Amino acid sequence: MACNSSGCGESGCYENGSKIKEDAVNGCVSKESVCVKCKCNEPMTFEDGGSDDGRFCAECFRNNVYGKFRLAVTSHAMITPSDNVLVAFSGGSSSRVALQFVHELQIKALKNYEASRDRSLPVFGVGVAFVDESAAYPALSTEMVDAIEWIRSTVSSLCPPAKDLHVVPIESVFGSDTLEARDRLVKLLDSVTDETGKEDLVLHLKMLSLQKAASENGYNRLVVGSCTSRLASHVLTATVKGRGYSLSADIQHVDARWKVPIVLPLRDCVWLEINRLCRLDGLKTLDLARRPQSGINDLVSSFVALLQEENPSRECTIVRTAAKLTPFYFNKILETDDSNVPLATQRRLKKFNLKYDGSMTTEAFCPICNGPLNRSDLSTFEGCHESDVLYAACCSSCRFQILPQDRSSLEHFGLFLPHQMISQVKHQKVNNSQASLREKIKDCLILDNDEEAV
Repeated sequence: MACNSSGCGESGCYENGSKIKEDAVNGCVSKESVCVKCKCNEPMTFEDGGSDDGRFCAECFRNNVYGKFRLAVTSHAMITPSDNVLVAFSGGSSSRVALQFVHELQIKALKNYEASRDRSLPVFGVGVAFVDESAAYPALSTEMVDAIEWIRSTVSSLCPPAKDLHVVPIESVFGSDTLEARDRLVKLLDSVTDETGKEDLVLHLKMLSLQKAASENGYNRLVVGSCTSRLASHVLTATVKGRGYSLSADIQHVDARWKVPIVLPLRDCVWLEINRLCRLDGLKTLDLARRPQSGINDLVSSFVALLQEENPSRECTIVRTAAKLTPFYFNKILETDDSNVPLATQRRLKKFNLKYDGSMTTEAFCPICNGPLNRSDLSTFEGCHESDVLYAACCSSCRFQILPQDRSSLEHFGLFLPHQMISQVKHQKVNNSQASLREKIKDCLILDNDEEAV
């Protein structure tokens, strides 16, 4: 019962989140700190401090984190009963929590299915994918073998329903011939002199590998465990690299520009609470010792971590500020058959539906980072030489950090790129030529509304 008087000493009364109870021995009144949510359990204290230190009990803390995940899933229709979901699993704390929460969501859906009479809603499937980066970082080869065994054990230890594990070599995007694919990958990375550009290129190749695995195995959703902390760093690095135009596309809950849409159910959770949850639930994690990074990404991550120490809300503030940018048309799941979407999800989807600006549409994407291109980027296509098509098709950031500065080396560099990237360059050139031709003859075209007027 809430207390309205500062002098009240009634047993069971609460004042400012503290429980007042009478000591039976000496009759004195003492205060005992309690959870601010349930008002009955003792709150947890953390060694690393933070805004939640001494506020929530273990159960309420976990429910709070899971509640953010569940709200994101239902509000943006990330996972529906008919979906087949692939969880990108690196072994880190964020991907471990994402896998655990998706697993719990699947178990609950299975119990509801078994308890229902009509069996009207199916239960979504779940798979797990791990990208083997040993070809990109040879020093990890020995460590990667142990890591894969640990991941197999972790996935198999989850209670039924069983989940298929897909170990995807990063060089698989270059073809099925392993030796040739590894050789092309090594030559491609060696041709990139900028450390930040090389790191970004590896990240893009990882995403292509995950997309390939998802598409070939029949998955229609890709769950990525990016949290607020990761996105806060990305906001600043994208700004520094000159990717401001495509920034809003990367930080939304849904990214459907890919063949298999990417969803970020942990977007509203910070790394600190995710890491605490792993310790609380005994979720073991994996930390691969990659080579030391000295590029922009590592510097910005250290800077954001320092800001977070000074003010625990800094990461959330950065992401919330960037989220005010106008999203693209592909930052939502395409319309689906409502018969397979629960009514609660439909209502929340309408409530949280993002407002889209018609001007934020694009049919052109950078073939290397898949970032949307603006009109200034596309203008370089006009009148460019055949050998400069790759340069013209890329965004300004990839031109500066990844492509060779010697324009005469572009054609040789293109020989090492995966087939998907080269195909996208050719497709983009055709589309741009058609758009340019349409712009020139637009006065001679008969539009649909003109036919109705006639």
